[in-house]
Amino acid sequence: MSDKSVRVSSGNIGFGGLLTILFIGLKLGNVIDWSWWWVLSPLWISFLFLLLMLMLIVIPSLIIALARKD
Repeated sequence: MSDKSVRVSSGNIGFGGLLTILFIGLKLGNVIDWSWWWVLSPLWISFLFLLLMLMLIVIPSLIIALARKD
């Protein structure tokens, strides 16, 4: 028998990453005249979405756990 472990990785950058790279390229090429906040918006919008989803899972779980404790 062999103890080989298989690691699978997609290696994809994702839609948000591609959009960020596109926006940065357009900004540096003077094609768009957006603020850097909007050029980098795919990064912080993705982060805020992840944070919101995490809060929607954790907060109700804590409330349920505290309710069962009483």
